[in-house]
Amino acid sequence: MINFINKLICSAGLFLLSIFCLQAQSIERIEPPNWWAGMNSHKLQLMVHGENVAELSARIKSEGVSIEKTNKLDNPNYLFIDLIIDENVKPGKFKIDFLKGKKKFLTKEYELKARREGSAERKGFGPEDVLYLITPDRFANGDESNDNLENFDDKIDREDDYARHGGDIAGINNHLDYIKDLGFTSIWVNPVLENAQPKYSYHGYATTDFYKVDPRFGSNEDYAQLSKKASQMGIGMIMDMIVNHCGHKHWWMVDLPSNDWINNIGIYLEQDSFVKTNHMKSTIQDPYVAERDLDQFIHGWFGKSMPDLNVRNPYMAKYLIQNSIWWVEYADLQGIRMDTYSYPDKEFMTQWTCEVMYEYPNFNIVGEEWNTDPAIVSFWQRGKKNSNGYTSCLPSLMDFPLQSKLVKSLNAEEGKWASGWKDVYETVAMDFLYADPYNLVIFPDNHDMDRIYTQVKKNKDLFDLAIAYYSTMRGIPQFYYGTEILMANEKPGDHGEIRTDFPGGWKGDAVNAFEGKGLNEAEKDAMKMIKNVLNWRKNSEAIHDGKLLHYAPDTSSLYVFFRHTENDKVMTILSKNTNELELDISRYKEILKGNEKGVDIISGKQIDLSNGLRVPANKAMIIDFD
Repeated sequence: MINFINKLICSAGLFLLSIFCLQAQSIERIEPPNWWAGMNSHKLQLMVHGENVAELSARIKSEGVSIEKTNKLDNPNYLFIDLIIDENVKPGKFKIDFLKGKKKFLTKEYELKARREGSAERKGFGPEDVLYLITPDRFANGDESNDNLENFDDKIDREDDYARHGGDIAGINNHLDYIKDLGFTSIWVNPVLENAQPKYSYHGYATTDFYKVDPRFGSNEDYAQLSKKASQMGIGMIMDMIVNHCGHKHWWMVDLPSNDWINNIGIYLEQDSFVKTNHMKSTIQDPYVAERDLDQFIHGWFGKSMPDLNVRNPYMAKYLIQNSIWWVEYADLQGIRMDTYSYPDKEFMTQWTCEVMYEYPNFNIVGEEWNTDPAIVSFWQRGKKNSNGYTSCLPSLMDFPLQSKLVKSLNAEEGKWASGWKDVYETVAMDFLYADPYNLVIFPDNHDMDRIYTQVKKNKDLFDLAIAYYSTMRGIPQFYYGTEILMANEKPGDHGEIRTDFPGGWKGDAVNAFEGKGLNEAEKDAMKMIKNVLNWRKNSEAIHDGKLLHYAPDTSSLYVFFRHTENDKVMTILSKNTNELELDISRYKEILKGNEKGVDIISGKQIDLSNGLRVPANKAMIIDFD
């Protein structure tokens, strides 16, 4: 009898121990959180995270979905499940059973949603668009209830340029009419994903959850609704993404999937001294590069709070690629702006761009390669034939060389032997380096550099020349929020001040630019010019589809170029001369071909070149010919 009781106690103990072990296994998240039926790629990899989840196996009994393989990494808290999704699978929910041995332990539901009609054929932004760049924390506070939240250390302080100020998705949503009225057709919003960092989180470039909008900006649904409303108003949404690094408070940093999930992991474990990237972008193309220098550029960290992601790890690579596609589909995006494009391994960037473009062949992605040499920037564009054989699927790049040289030309003193326009002219002449120069994003400034009004030393005439140039030059123009009202930064290079609050975005602001209240005459004039030119630009065939023909600037301090198709023609005249000049019309006979009547879009005046043309001092003219 005693032996029987002892056996019973022992069996009960083993049973309780078994129950405890099963309970110790849980699933905290599955990413991507959902997918879509009818995607071009029929493969999907799920990251499953939970305590000891790798001890479980997975089973799916659903028509059209099957498990190809399950994968375990160093950390038992992760399981990666490779799925095959049939081409004709129907949208709907299915169950994933997780087994302990042969016994079902728990079940999770997963959903394949129906895609929007025409989703795969979506058209990305192009030369017909003008992009409005917004730093959401600094644009407008539309929902004060999300300003300060528990479990987020970075609090609202509008007196601190590097703290959060409270701008959010609701603030952008409230002012879409303003953006549309100005003539913009796309909005590029700086990153909105969660940045649960202890400080300086307002800019959004230290992601702590790749599938979650920062709640201080709003919710995932708020972001999707903003995109939907904007689209209904003829405005596309361009999402700012980062695959090079994340924030050091990202949820996986306390439970890394594998020992090679991030580069130089010893930094995070405080076993190695800090290795910062050397920012030497030319190491990618340098035929004489020292491997040590190349490795430091690619695998060094941006900062101690920004761990460098190891995209050579195939699970990390797949995670980031699927995340980008998920956001395109979920938020109905018109495009992607990819931050720090050249910093990850270049082979991964080819894989990333090609897989995104495979899903959306007519989409557009612009990469940030901050270099002022066209030879370096052009290396990354799709269709470029590089000497080392490297190929890419990246359609567009930010034209930093043009930005640098236009500012130099604007500020240059006009000399006796050469025009100040020479630098920008010769930069455009190097377009032979690009596979598609018409698909470059051109811009006077952005969120990382002094505002254009500051760069031209608050010279309104030079500012107007810049606006006219970027509105009519080949490429896709992008303007930073506040450019339309001459926003400037008094402290050069101060990023916090560069990203100044937009006046009128907060209750109690003395100036409300959204309503045009409190602006001085120069600010009103700048807004009027931008609104006038950009709304005209919406319907200009020559600007959207026209070729570029430009004339070498001479000592008259004029730079003249044309955009033209068979049916439409636009002439841009930029004068830095301090005197009114008579334009030599005969020089342009090859392109004018008798088209001598038009209207100056900026002034509204009728133009008849048969009577000659007096070009005002320090002014721009944009002549749209009949």
